[in-house]
Amino acid sequence: AVRDALEPLAPLRLAGSWDNVGLLIRGIRPVARVALCIDLTEEVLDEIEEVEADFVVAYHPTVFGGLKRLADRTPTERVVARLLRGGRSVYSPHTALDAVTGGVADWLIQGLGPVREVRPITPDPATPDQGAGRLGSLAEPVPLAVLVSRIKAHLGLDAVRVAAPRAVREGASLRHVAVCPGAGGSLFEQVGPVDLLLTGEMRHHDVLARVGQRSAVVLTDHSHSERGYLRPLA
Repeated sequence: AVRDALEPLAPLRLAGSWDNVGLLIRGIRPVARVALCIDLTEEVLDEIEEVEADFVVAYHPTVFGGLKRLADRTPTERVVARLLRGGRSVYSPHTALDAVTGGVADWLIQGLGPVREVRPITPDPATPDQGAGRLGSLAEPVPLAVLVSRIKAHLGLDAVRVAAPRAVREGASLRHVAVCPGAGGSLFEQVGPVDLLLTGEMRHHDVLARVGQRSAVVLTDHSHSERGYLRPLA
C-alpha cells in the first residue's frame, strides 16, 4: 500500500537509467509510521529507530553500487544490516522524484521567483512535460544579488557559493535559468547559453567554463538543493 502511494508521486519509469530506485529493502514490519530522509546514514537510522518508524523513504539510494558482503565493516553495510535485523523497509525515489511534475526540480526552480515557460532539460519521451532538470525564463529580469537572496530564503541557507562574470557581478539583469537538484554538471552539458545555473555541486573547471560563457553559477552544496523538499513530500 505504501509503494502504491509513492508510485504516482514519483513514477519510477522517470528515473535515470543509471539510478537504483524503488523498494530496496523489503522489511517484515507492518507499516504504521513512515520516516523521510535525504541520506540514510547511521545517525539518521538512530533517529528512525527512536521514533519506531517501519518504512523509510530515503531520497538517495541506500544501496547504490554492488554490495558483495554484509560484514558490518562499512557504514553502508552496518546500515543495511541494522535495517534487516529491525525488519524495516527502505524505498528510494531519487531521480524519479526529481523529474516528476511538482517534484524536486520544480520546487528548486520556484525558489528563483516567478518563472515562465518551465520545461525539462531532458524531457521524458512519453510525458515531455516531465524529465530531468528544468529550464525557464524569469517573469521579470533581476540582478544576481536578488536571485541569491531568493535562493537562500527558499532553501533556508545563510550562504551559497557564487561564480559570475564581471558584467553580472556589476548588476546586469538575468532572465534565462537552468536548475538541477544535486550535482548538475553532466546534465548542464545539454544546456545552451543561459544567464544562471543553479545546482548543488559542479566541478571547478565546469564552473569556470560556464563563467567564461557569461553565465552565473550558484552552488548550494549537494543536499541543500534537495533537503527542503522533504516537507512538501511529507
